[in-house]
Amino acid sequence: MVGCNHDAWFTTPKVWFENATQPNEYGAGFTGAREVNHNRTAPQSGMNTAGLTFSRLSSYYPQQNNPFADRLKISDEVNYLTNILHKCATVAEVIKHIEQYDHSFFMDDIFIYIDSLGDYLIVEPYRLIEGNEPNYVLANFCPSITDNKQARKMERYRNGVDFLKMHHVESSLDYCTALSDTMHVCRNRNGDGTLITSIWDTQDKSVNLYFYHSYDTAVQFSLTKELAKGDHIMSIPSLFPKNSEFERLVNYKTPSNTIELTILLVILAGLLAFFPFVLGISKFWKNKFNAMSFKSILTITVLNLLLIAYVFVLITNKNIFYFDAPYKDYSSNIISASSFTPFLLLLLIGPILFYTINRLQSDKTKLWIKTILVSNNLIYIFLIVGFAYWGLYNFWT
Repeated sequence: MVGCNHDAWFTTPKVWFENATQPNEYGAGFTGAREVNHNRTAPQSGMNTAGLTFSRLSSYYPQQNNPFADRLKISDEVNYLTNILHKCATVAEVIKHIEQYDHSFFMDDIFIYIDSLGDYLIVEPYRLIEGNEPNYVLANFCPSITDNKQARKMERYRNGVDFLKMHHVESSLDYCTALSDTMHVCRNRNGDGTLITSIWDTQDKSVNLYFYHSYDTAVQFSLTKELAKGDHIMSIPSLFPKNSEFERLVNYKTPSNTIELTILLVILAGLLAFFPFVLGISKFWKNKFNAMSFKSILTITVLNLLLIAYVFVLITNKNIFYFDAPYKDYSSNIISASSFTPFLLLLLIGPILFYTINRLQSDKTKLWIKTILVSNNLIYIFLIVGFAYWGLYNFWT
Protein backbone atom coordinates (compact mmCIF):
# COMPACT_ATOMS: atom_id res chain seq x y z
CA MET A 1 0.00 0.00 0.00
CA VAL A 2 1.39 3.38 -1.00
CA GLY A 3 -0.20 6.57 0.33
CA CYS A 4 0.55 9.97 -1.24
CA ASN A 5 -0.53 13.37 0.06
CA HIS A 6 -0.36 16.09 -2.58
CA ASP A 7 -0.14 19.39 -0.70
CA ALA A 8 -0.82 22.26 -3.09
CA TRP A 9 -3.09 25.21 -3.94
CA PHE A 10 -3.81 24.22 -7.54
CA THR A 11 -7.46 24.23 -8.55
CA THR A 12 -7.28 21.65 -11.36
CA PRO A 13 -6.67 18.26 -9.68
CA LYS A 14 -7.12 15.31 -12.03
CA VAL A 15 -6.91 11.54 -12.22
CA TRP A 16 -6.16 9.96 -15.58
CA PHE A 17 -5.40 6.62 -17.18
CA GLU A 18 -3.06 5.83 -20.07
CA ASN A 19 -2.83 2.49 -21.86
CA ALA A 20 0.44 0.99 -23.07
CA THR A 21 1.36 1.89 -26.63
CA GLN A 22 3.89 -0.93 -27.11
CA PRO A 23 3.51 -4.71 -26.47
CA ASN A 24 6.21 -4.75 -23.78
CA GLU A 25 4.90 -1.70 -21.90
CA TYR A 26 2.39 -1.18 -19.06
CA GLY A 27 -0.79 0.81 -18.67
CA ALA A 28 -0.83 3.28 -15.78
CA GLY A 29 -2.98 5.64 -13.75
CA PHE A 30 -1.86 9.04 -12.48
CA THR A 31 -2.97 11.90 -10.26
CA GLY A 32 -1.80 15.49 -10.51
CA ALA A 33 -2.95 19.10 -10.46
CA ARG A 34 -0.31 21.34 -12.02
CA GLU A 35 -1.17 22.01 -15.63
CA VAL A 36 1.76 22.45 -18.02
CA ASN A 37 1.98 23.18 -21.74
CA HIS A 38 -0.78 22.09 -24.12
CA ASN A 39 -3.19 21.53 -21.25
CA ARG A 40 -1.18 18.59 -19.96
CA THR A 41 -0.86 17.87 -16.25
CA ALA A 42 2.35 16.97 -14.43
CA PRO A 43 1.92 13.63 -12.63
CA GLN A 44 2.30 13.77 -8.85
CA SER A 45 1.67 10.10 -8.12
CA GLY A 46 0.77 7.00 -10.10
CA MET A 47 0.82 3.22 -10.51
CA ASN A 48 1.12 0.85 -13.45
CA THR A 49 -0.36 -2.59 -14.10
CA ALA A 50 2.79 -4.23 -12.72
CA GLY A 51 2.19 -2.54 -9.35
CA LEU A 52 5.07 -0.07 -9.68
CA THR A 53 4.03 3.12 -7.85
CA PHE A 54 5.61 6.53 -7.44
CA SER A 55 5.11 9.78 -5.55
CA ARG A 56 6.68 13.21 -5.99
CA LEU A 57 7.45 15.70 -3.23
CA SER A 58 8.96 19.16 -3.30
CA SER A 59 12.29 19.36 -1.48
CA TYR A 60 15.43 21.46 -1.16
CA TYR A 61 18.88 20.35 -2.24
CA PRO A 62 21.85 22.74 -2.50
CA GLN A 63 23.17 23.20 -6.02
CA GLN A 64 26.49 21.53 -6.80
CA ASN A 65 28.62 20.69 -9.81
CA ASN A 66 26.50 18.44 -11.98
CA PRO A 67 27.92 14.89 -12.02
CA PHE A 68 25.47 13.87 -14.76
CA ALA A 69 26.34 16.48 -17.38
CA ASP A 70 27.09 13.81 -20.00
CA ARG A 71 23.78 11.96 -19.57
CA LEU A 72 20.61 12.32 -21.61
CA LYS A 73 18.78 15.60 -20.96
CA ILE A 74 15.17 15.71 -19.74
CA SER A 75 13.25 18.09 -21.99
CA ASP A 76 9.68 17.12 -21.09
CA GLU A 77 8.91 16.28 -17.47
CA VAL A 78 5.52 14.77 -18.27
CA ASN A 79 6.86 12.36 -20.87
CA TYR A 80 9.83 11.47 -18.69
CA LEU A 81 7.74 10.66 -15.61
CA THR A 82 4.96 8.81 -17.41
CA ASN A 83 7.45 6.80 -19.48
CA ILE A 84 9.02 5.36 -16.33
CA LEU A 85 5.71 3.76 -15.37
CA HIS A 86 5.01 2.68 -18.94
CA LYS A 87 8.42 1.01 -19.33
CA CYS A 88 9.39 -0.30 -15.86
CA ALA A 89 7.95 -2.99 -13.57
CA THR A 90 10.44 -3.09 -10.70
CA VAL A 91 12.72 -0.75 -8.79
CA ALA A 92 15.72 -2.40 -10.48
CA GLU A 93 14.32 -1.43 -13.87
CA VAL A 94 13.61 2.10 -12.66
CA ILE A 95 17.24 2.49 -11.59
CA LYS A 96 18.48 1.28 -14.96
CA HIS A 97 16.15 3.73 -16.72
CA ILE A 98 16.88 6.78 -14.56
CA GLU A 99 20.65 6.28 -14.70
CA GLN A 100 20.49 7.15 -18.40
CA TYR A 101 19.31 10.69 -17.59
CA ASP A 102 20.52 13.83 -15.90
CA HIS A 103 17.89 13.70 -13.15
CA SER A 104 19.33 16.81 -11.49
CA PHE A 105 16.77 18.46 -13.81
CA PHE A 106 14.40 18.08 -10.82
CA MET A 107 16.38 20.29 -8.44
CA ASP A 108 13.36 21.07 -6.27
CA ASP A 109 11.87 17.58 -6.16
CA ILE A 110 12.37 14.21 -4.59
CA PHE A 111 10.73 11.02 -5.90
CA ILE A 112 10.03 7.65 -4.36
CA TYR A 113 9.31 4.53 -6.44
CA ILE A 114 7.85 1.40 -4.83
CA ASP A 115 7.32 -1.90 -6.60
CA SER A 116 4.87 -4.70 -5.79
CA LEU A 117 7.58 -6.64 -3.90
CA GLY A 118 8.10 -3.77 -1.44
CA ASP A 119 11.45 -2.52 -2.69
CA TYR A 120 11.69 1.25 -2.94
CA LEU A 121 13.95 3.81 -4.56
CA ILE A 122 14.41 7.43 -3.49
CA VAL A 123 15.48 9.70 -6.34
CA GLU A 124 17.24 12.86 -5.22
CA PRO A 125 18.71 15.43 -7.62
CA TYR A 126 22.20 13.92 -7.32
CA ARG A 127 21.67 10.53 -5.72
CA LEU A 128 19.64 7.30 -5.80
CA ILE A 129 18.88 5.54 -2.50
CA GLU A 130 17.51 1.98 -2.38
CA GLY A 131 15.62 0.38 0.50
CA ASN A 132 13.22 -2.41 1.40
CA GLU A 133 11.97 -1.58 4.90
CA PRO A 134 8.43 -2.90 5.38
CA ASN A 135 7.22 0.53 6.59
CA TYR A 136 8.63 3.81 5.38
CA VAL A 137 7.60 7.45 5.72
CA LEU A 138 8.97 10.27 3.58
CA ALA A 139 8.22 13.98 3.60
CA ASN A 140 9.66 17.09 1.97
CA PHE A 141 13.36 16.49 2.55
CA CYS A 142 16.26 14.58 0.99
CA PRO A 143 17.31 11.73 3.32
CA SER A 144 20.96 11.88 2.20
CA ILE A 145 21.42 15.35 3.69
CA THR A 146 18.79 15.31 6.46
CA ASP A 147 19.29 13.46 9.74
CA ASN A 148 16.37 12.17 11.80
CA LYS A 149 16.55 15.04 14.30
CA GLN A 150 16.21 17.58 11.53
CA ALA A 151 13.50 15.58 9.75
CA ARG A 152 11.39 15.40 12.91
CA LYS A 153 11.15 19.19 12.95
CA MET A 154 8.72 18.72 10.05
CA GLU A 155 5.36 18.15 11.70
CA ARG A 156 3.83 15.94 9.00
CA TYR A 157 6.84 13.60 9.04
CA ARG A 158 6.91 13.47 12.83
CA ASN A 159 3.19 12.68 12.91
CA GLY A 160 3.62 9.83 10.43
CA VAL A 161 6.58 8.21 12.18
CA ASP A 162 4.90 8.47 15.58
CA PHE A 163 1.69 6.99 14.17
CA LEU A 164 3.60 3.91 12.98
CA LYS A 165 5.18 3.53 16.41
CA MET A 166 1.93 3.86 18.33
CA HIS A 167 -0.24 1.60 16.15
CA HIS A 168 0.07 -1.97 15.00
CA VAL A 169 0.92 -1.70 11.32
CA GLU A 170 -1.68 -3.01 8.89
CA SER A 171 -2.07 -2.94 5.13
CA SER A 172 -5.79 -2.22 5.31
CA LEU A 173 -7.35 0.79 3.62
CA ASP A 174 -8.65 2.08 6.97
CA TYR A 175 -5.16 2.04 8.46
CA CYS A 176 -3.61 3.77 5.44
CA THR A 177 -6.37 6.37 5.40
CA ALA A 178 -5.80 7.11 9.08
CA LEU A 179 -2.06 7.48 8.46
CA SER A 180 -2.67 9.80 5.51
CA ASP A 181 -5.09 11.84 7.61
CA THR A 182 -2.48 12.08 10.38
CA MET A 183 0.07 13.45 7.91
CA HIS A 184 -2.23 15.78 5.99
CA VAL A 185 -1.91 19.56 6.05
CA CYS A 186 -4.59 22.21 6.48
CA ARG A 187 -3.12 25.64 7.18
CA ASN A 188 -4.90 28.76 8.38
CA ARG A 189 -4.57 30.63 5.10
CA ASN A 190 -6.66 30.17 1.99
CA GLY A 191 -5.83 27.19 -0.12
CA ASP A 192 -2.65 25.61 1.09
CA GLY A 193 -3.21 22.08 2.31
CA THR A 194 -3.61 18.51 1.16
CA LEU A 195 -5.38 18.79 -2.16
CA ILE A 196 -5.39 15.09 -3.06
CA THR A 197 -4.69 11.94 -1.08
CA SER A 198 -4.18 8.87 -3.25
CA ILE A 199 -3.74 5.40 -1.72
CA TRP A 200 -2.48 2.88 -4.25
CA ASP A 201 -2.92 -0.86 -3.67
CA THR A 202 -0.08 -2.57 -5.54
CA GLN A 203 -1.68 -6.02 -5.16
CA ASP A 204 -5.20 -5.52 -6.50
CA LYS A 205 -4.11 -2.55 -8.70
CA SER A 206 -6.61 -0.04 -7.34
CA VAL A 207 -6.49 3.51 -6.06
CA ASN A 208 -8.60 5.26 -3.43
CA LEU A 209 -8.83 9.03 -3.73
CA TYR A 210 -9.66 11.58 -1.05
CA PHE A 211 -10.20 15.22 -1.92
CA TYR A 212 -9.12 18.43 -0.19
CA HIS A 213 -8.13 17.00 3.20
CA SER A 214 -11.55 15.44 3.74
CA TYR A 215 -11.37 11.77 4.68
CA ASP A 216 -15.09 11.05 5.03
CA THR A 217 -15.59 10.28 1.35
CA ALA A 218 -13.44 8.13 -0.93
CA VAL A 219 -13.65 7.30 -4.62
CA GLN A 220 -12.07 4.03 -5.75
CA PHE A 221 -10.85 3.09 -9.21
CA SER A 222 -9.70 -0.27 -10.52
CA LEU A 223 -6.71 0.29 -12.77
CA THR A 224 -7.63 -2.66 -14.98
CA LYS A 225 -11.25 -1.55 -15.44
CA GLU A 226 -10.35 2.06 -16.14
CA LEU A 227 -7.72 1.14 -18.72
CA ALA A 228 -10.29 -1.07 -20.45
CA LYS A 229 -12.30 2.12 -21.10
CA GLY A 230 -9.39 3.60 -23.06
CA ASP A 231 -7.27 6.61 -22.26
CA HIS A 232 -9.29 9.17 -20.31
CA ILE A 233 -8.99 11.93 -17.75
CA MET A 234 -11.33 13.06 -14.98
CA SER A 235 -11.58 16.20 -12.88
CA ILE A 236 -11.29 15.11 -9.25
CA PRO A 237 -13.61 17.81 -7.78
CA SER A 238 -16.41 16.53 -10.02
CA LEU A 239 -16.13 13.10 -8.39
CA PHE A 240 -16.88 14.38 -4.89
CA PRO A 241 -19.65 16.31 -3.13
CA LYS A 242 -19.29 20.09 -3.24
CA ASN A 243 -16.52 21.23 -0.90
CA SER A 244 -16.94 24.75 0.49
CA GLU A 245 -13.25 25.05 1.37
CA PHE A 246 -12.25 24.16 -2.17
CA GLU A 247 -14.80 26.59 -3.58
CA ARG A 248 -13.20 29.32 -1.52
CA LEU A 249 -9.81 28.34 -2.95
CA VAL A 250 -11.16 28.44 -6.51
CA ASN A 251 -12.55 31.95 -5.95
CA TYR A 252 -9.41 33.23 -4.24
CA LYS A 253 -7.72 35.63 -6.67
CA THR A 254 -3.95 36.21 -6.71
CA PRO A 255 -1.48 37.44 -9.33
CA SER A 256 -0.44 33.83 -9.93
CA ASN A 257 -3.91 32.74 -11.06
CA THR A 258 -5.38 35.99 -12.44
CA ILE A 259 -3.42 37.68 -15.23
CA GLU A 260 -5.59 40.80 -15.03
CA LEU A 261 -4.52 41.26 -11.42
CA THR A 262 -0.87 40.97 -12.42
CA ILE A 263 -1.31 43.61 -15.11
CA LEU A 264 -3.08 45.93 -12.66
CA LEU A 265 -0.27 45.59 -10.10
CA VAL A 266 2.32 46.36 -12.77
CA ILE A 267 0.39 49.50 -13.79
CA LEU A 268 0.09 50.62 -10.16
CA ALA A 269 3.82 50.04 -9.64
CA GLY A 270 4.51 52.19 -12.70
CA LEU A 271 2.39 55.00 -11.29
CA LEU A 272 4.10 54.70 -7.91
CA ALA A 273 7.40 55.22 -9.70
CA PHE A 274 6.10 58.08 -11.90
CA PHE A 275 4.52 60.24 -9.18
CA PRO A 276 7.59 60.88 -6.96
CA PHE A 277 9.73 61.30 -10.09
CA VAL A 278 7.51 64.16 -11.28
CA LEU A 279 7.37 65.73 -7.81
CA GLY A 280 11.14 65.51 -7.43
CA ILE A 281 11.87 66.99 -10.86
CA SER A 282 9.50 69.89 -10.28
CA LYS A 283 11.04 70.57 -6.88
CA PHE A 284 14.54 70.94 -8.27
CA TRP A 285 13.52 72.53 -11.57
CA LYS A 286 11.27 75.36 -10.47
CA ASN A 287 10.83 75.33 -6.72
CA LYS A 288 8.10 77.98 -6.76
CA PHE A 289 5.71 75.58 -8.54
CA ASN A 290 6.03 72.91 -5.85
CA ALA A 291 4.82 73.79 -2.36
CA MET A 292 5.82 70.39 -0.99
CA SER A 293 8.86 70.08 1.25
CA PHE A 294 11.86 67.97 0.29
CA LYS A 295 11.22 65.78 3.35
CA SER A 296 7.65 64.96 2.29
CA ILE A 297 8.74 64.15 -1.28
CA LEU A 298 11.54 61.93 0.06
CA THR A 299 9.08 60.09 2.34
CA ILE A 300 6.70 59.39 -0.54
CA THR A 301 9.60 58.34 -2.77
CA VAL A 302 11.03 55.85 -0.27
CA LEU A 303 7.62 54.38 0.54
CA ASN A 304 6.72 54.07 -3.15
CA LEU A 305 10.02 52.34 -3.94
CA LEU A 306 9.41 49.86 -1.11
CA LEU A 307 5.90 49.18 -2.40
CA ILE A 308 7.19 48.71 -5.97
CA ALA A 309 9.70 46.16 -4.71
CA TYR A 310 7.00 44.39 -2.71
CA VAL A 311 4.66 44.27 -5.72
CA PHE A 312 7.47 42.53 -7.61
CA VAL A 313 7.82 40.05 -4.72
CA LEU A 314 4.06 39.38 -4.77
CA ILE A 315 4.04 38.76 -8.51
CA THR A 316 7.00 36.37 -8.40
CA ASN A 317 6.34 34.48 -5.13
CA LYS A 318 2.96 32.75 -5.01
CA ASN A 319 3.73 31.12 -1.64
CA ILE A 320 3.15 34.44 0.11
CA PHE A 321 -0.59 34.22 -0.56
CA TYR A 322 -0.96 30.85 1.16
CA PHE A 323 1.52 30.63 4.02
CA ASP A 324 1.22 32.38 7.37
CA ALA A 325 1.86 36.13 7.63
CA PRO A 326 4.36 37.68 7.95
CA TYR A 327 5.73 35.31 5.33
CA LYS A 328 9.13 33.73 5.99
CA ASP A 329 11.23 32.75 2.99
CA TYR A 330 13.94 30.38 4.16
CA SER A 331 16.09 31.06 1.09
CA SER A 332 15.93 34.87 1.17
CA ASN A 333 16.06 37.19 4.18
CA ILE A 334 15.19 40.10 1.89
CA ILE A 335 11.89 38.52 0.86
CA SER A 336 11.15 37.72 4.51
CA ALA A 337 11.85 41.33 5.50
CA SER A 338 9.64 42.61 2.67
CA SER A 339 6.67 40.87 4.32
CA PHE A 340 6.51 43.77 6.79
CA THR A 341 5.87 46.28 3.99
CA PRO A 342 2.06 46.04 4.33
CA PHE A 343 2.39 46.88 8.04
CA LEU A 344 4.63 49.87 7.24
CA LEU A 345 2.05 51.18 4.77
CA LEU A 346 -0.73 50.70 7.33
CA LEU A 347 1.32 52.59 9.92
CA LEU A 348 2.02 55.53 7.61
CA ILE A 349 -1.32 55.87 5.84
CA GLY A 350 -2.80 58.02 8.64
CA PRO A 351 -0.07 60.70 8.64
CA ILE A 352 0.06 60.63 4.81
CA LEU A 353 -3.70 61.19 4.51
CA PHE A 354 -3.50 64.02 7.06
CA TYR A 355 -0.67 65.62 5.07
CA THR A 356 -2.62 65.22 1.81
CA ILE A 357 -5.71 66.91 3.27
CA ASN A 358 -3.56 69.86 4.40
CA ARG A 359 -2.10 70.19 0.89
CA LEU A 360 -5.57 70.06 -0.64
CA GLN A 361 -6.71 72.91 1.60
CA SER A 362 -3.68 75.05 0.77
CA ASP A 363 -3.96 77.69 -1.98
CA LYS A 364 -0.20 77.39 -2.57
CA THR A 365 -0.53 73.81 -3.81
CA LYS A 366 -1.01 73.55 -7.56
CA LEU A 367 -3.86 71.50 -8.95
CA TRP A 368 -1.55 69.00 -10.65
CA ILE A 369 0.25 68.36 -7.32
CA LYS A 370 -3.10 67.83 -5.60
CA THR A 371 -4.06 65.39 -8.36
CA ILE A 372 -0.82 63.41 -7.89
CA LEU A 373 -1.22 63.31 -4.11
CA VAL A 374 -4.84 62.13 -4.32
CA SER A 375 -3.98 59.51 -6.96
CA ASN A 376 -1.01 58.28 -4.94
CA ASN A 377 -3.19 57.94 -1.83
CA LEU A 378 -5.86 56.06 -3.75
CA ILE A 379 -3.20 53.53 -4.79
CA TYR A 380 -2.14 53.20 -1.16
CA ILE A 381 -5.72 52.52 -0.09
CA PHE A 382 -6.22 50.05 -2.92
CA LEU A 383 -3.07 48.18 -1.89
CA ILE A 384 -4.15 48.11 1.75
CA VAL A 385 -7.49 46.60 0.73
CA GLY A 386 -5.65 44.04 -1.41
CA PHE A 387 -3.21 43.19 1.37
CA ALA A 388 -6.14 42.67 3.74
CA TYR A 389 -7.94 40.46 1.20
CA TRP A 390 -4.83 38.29 0.82
CA GLY A 391 -4.50 37.98 4.61
CA LEU A 392 -1.12 39.69 4.73
CA TYR A 393 -2.10 41.42 7.98
CA ASN A 394 -3.29 38.23 9.69
CA PHE A 395 -0.20 37.75 11.84
CA TRP A 396 -2.32 36.46 14.75
CA THR A 397 -3.09 33.20 12.87
